[in-house]
Amino acid sequence: MHTDTERCVRAVRSKDARFDGVFFTAVLTTRIYCRPSCPVVPPKAENMVFHPSAASCQRAGFRACKRCRPDTSPGSPEWNVRADAVARAMRLIQDGVVDREGVPGLAARLGWSTRQIERQLLAELGAGPLALARAQRAQTARLLIETTPMPMAEIAFAAGFASIRTFNDTVREVFALAPGELRARAARARGTADAPRTPGVIALRLPYRAPLNPSNLFGHLAATAVPGVEEWRDGAYRRTLTLPHGHGIVGLTPRPDHIACRLSLTDPRDLTHAISRCRWMLDLDADPVAVDEQLCADPLLAPLVRRAPGRRVPRTVDAAEFAVRAVLGQQVSTAAARTHAARLVAAHGAPVEDPEGGLTHLFPTPEALAGLDPETLALPRSRRTTLLTLVEALAEGTLSLGPATDWDEARARLLALPGFGPWTTEVIAMRALGDPDAFLPGDLGVRRAAEGLGLPATPAALTARAARWRPWRAYAVQYLWATDSHPINDLPA
Repeated sequence: MHTDTERCVRAVRSKDARFDGVFFTAVLTTRIYCRPSCPVVPPKAENMVFHPSAASCQRAGFRACKRCRPDTSPGSPEWNVRADAVARAMRLIQDGVVDREGVPGLAARLGWSTRQIERQLLAELGAGPLALARAQRAQTARLLIETTPMPMAEIAFAAGFASIRTFNDTVREVFALAPGELRARAARARGTADAPRTPGVIALRLPYRAPLNPSNLFGHLAATAVPGVEEWRDGAYRRTLTLPHGHGIVGLTPRPDHIACRLSLTDPRDLTHAISRCRWMLDLDADPVAVDEQLCADPLLAPLVRRAPGRRVPRTVDAAEFAVRAVLGQQVSTAAARTHAARLVAAHGAPVEDPEGGLTHLFPTPEALAGLDPETLALPRSRRTTLLTLVEALAEGTLSLGPATDWDEARARLLALPGFGPWTTEVIAMRALGDPDAFLPGDLGVRRAAEGLGLPATPAALTARAARWRPWRAYAVQYLWATDSHPINDLPA
């Protein structure tokens, strides 16, 4: 996108927010970079150059605009659509892997050499993994500076900087303000901010590309919530989070132009990872206009899309957790699946304290479930075998589910496990791995909706018809499910 100068100029002049995060505008005369929707008067075309990432702008010597705050743009939707190694690397960097494990750790997860990673990312994003991680650290630092009373020294290390001097230099270079000036500036504007009611809570806004339909997104999360781990309270979806350095609790509330997020963390170093997981779960980096335009090309599906555009795919904060829950939900009702999961949580989940609500546990890790006594499970014998085989593979590392997972390889490994058929495999690919083209032609709700719309109802015929929906078949599933009166389709009162 950033190489198409004419298209980029048109987007900037029209202040098109759909392109926020897709590319960044760097102004040669002011040495400032902005998001395409920046409210200031657009510069002359000859003074604009375009970059694929904020890190690329910073690497070229530009600083962030104080008006549009380009560091708070939604992420590029490209990394959710693509399954190649560069996209997997970007998902890992956004998840904070470089901060925790360095570039060698990133390379090990991808099976690349560090030189390959540097070359590939530099060619496509104009910045290497360290520069991309540095830009993300700057954004995390800004959030902590503006939303918490933490001392600057603690913020520096929590954001992933190796020293206070590097932290100060980076903040000044990226934002053209010292850390103290950033905090003072935010304090003057605090009248419009969501102030946390509890000490230690970080309140922030998660941006997205409009439109966003919250009904199926939050309805699905609330209707399938596991007691103790998840809840719907005071208009917010809340859940516990297992994080690299500790645990946390997040509350997510849909607003007209953003998602209000309240995070409580036992270790502030987990902020980047927690935000990444929440954005992933709510599919906030999607491009709904591109998705809906493709689906509207089918005349039978178009009325559903136009009636309630902007549906997202409800995902998960933990792929291994969702895989376990998918097995528990095989051939049973939503209520029964929640009951089975709640029993596992009560018996094997780590307890947590929740001063603001009723959350009690973290969902148990595969390692905690690996020694599970099958006789304690109120499941058919075949499903016990399926569950135990799954958690053993996850605990031993022979099955990997996460941001760096190759979607096709994961499907093959899942299908090789006993008790895994196309439905379970595809629902994991859709909601845990984030494949936007995952499809469930055999799902009862999908088949019933297809038949009601005049679409083919048999799996083979529906799959053939759905070829025109690619690569967005996972979103087509959300629109088909929305024709039912199931609670997953309604935003709770």
